[in-house]
Amino acid sequence: MPENPTVLVVDDEEKLADMYSLWLRSDYDVRTANDARDAVGVLDESVDVVLLDRRMPGLSGDRLLDELPADRPFGVIMVSAVDPDFDIVDMEFDDYLPKPVQHDDLRAAIDHQVDALDRDRRLRQYLAARAKLGALEARKPSHVLAEHAAYDDLRSTADRLESGLRDSVPEFDDLVDGFAAIDRGS
Repeated sequence: MPENPTVLVVDDEEKLADMYSLWLRSDYDVRTANDARDAVGVLDESVDVVLLDRRMPGLSGDRLLDELPADRPFGVIMVSAVDPDFDIVDMEFDDYLPKPVQHDDLRAAIDHQVDALDRDRRLRQYLAARAKLGALEARKPSHVLAEHAAYDDLRSTADRLESGLRDSVPEFDDLVDGFAAIDRGS
């Protein structure tokens, strides 16, 4: 993990972006952008994690996410008041936290992303799948989840990745337990 990881907070609510910055600045180099267009100008190879609001005027977080390269060298955590729906299954983010997010959950999510950057790409894919499953399971009743093939496919992907990673990633269970302990709206 880098000694002082860089976090880019992208949120159109200036007070909220400032609060996140205040929470995080003792452990991270924090930059802020109050819209997605400004974020593009500050986003460079030194950024480790982006906290991205989904719904912003102009270019939304969803649209910005679509413009980012799939092999990006940084993690993206969606931090949003938008209730996740099945559209998140195909979105290329690494974690999803519902607003209002708690200080400890935000820091834990960032630390997991920074740690995952230095590991097997499959681990990032697995954690993203787990985050999406957690977000959907927190907001959708089980009978609704059971009706969607996208949910079943995501669960199968997570299970397949887990079986391949369990023996190859040191301390896999501890890492997954810490990731699962983050509140994603349950």
